[in-house]
Amino acid sequence: MALLAGCGGGPAVRPAAPAARDWPRTAPADPASANAVTLRALSLVGTPYRYGGNTPDSGFDCSGLVNYVYRDMLDLRLPRSSRELAALQGPRLAQDRLATGDLVFFGRGGDVSHVGIYVGEGRFVHAPSSGGTVRLDRLDGAYWRDHYTGARRVLR
Repeated sequence: MALLAGCGGGPAVRPAAPAARDWPRTAPADPASANAVTLRALSLVGTPYRYGGNTPDSGFDCSGLVNYVYRDMLDLRLPRSSRELAALQGPRLAQDRLATGDLVFFGRGGDVSHVGIYVGEGRFVHAPSSGGTVRLDRLDGAYWRDHYTGARRVLR
C-alpha cells in the first residue's frame, strides 16, 4: 500500500536518459544519390525479412535489401553477399567518417555476416533476422556496437 500512496501526488521523477552520442556529419560525395538511397531504404522499413529475399514483394535479407536499394535508385549492381560487399574496393571507414549511403558491416572475429545502409545520426536500415522486418536501428545499440566490423563507401 505504501507504494501505491506515492502514485497520485506531485510530478513524476524519471531517471535521466543516457546522453546521446554526438555523431559527426560527413557530407556524402554525391548528396543527391545519397539522399535517394537513404529515402528508399527508409521507405522499406517494415518489409518482412526473408532469407534470400531481394524485392519488397518477396521480402529481404540484409544483402538483398542493400542490392535492391542501390539497383532501384542508382542502377548500381553490387555483390550479393555481405562478405562480398565488405570486400569491395574502396576505403574502410571509421564510424566518425560515416556519410549517408555508406554500407555498415557486422560480425564476429573479423568475419562479416550482416550489412546495413547508414542513414545518418548514428542510425542504419537493415533486414536483421528471420521472423522480423526491415528496421531502423542505432549503431550504438548494445548488440550492434559490439558486433560492428567497419564500413565501406559505395558512393564516390
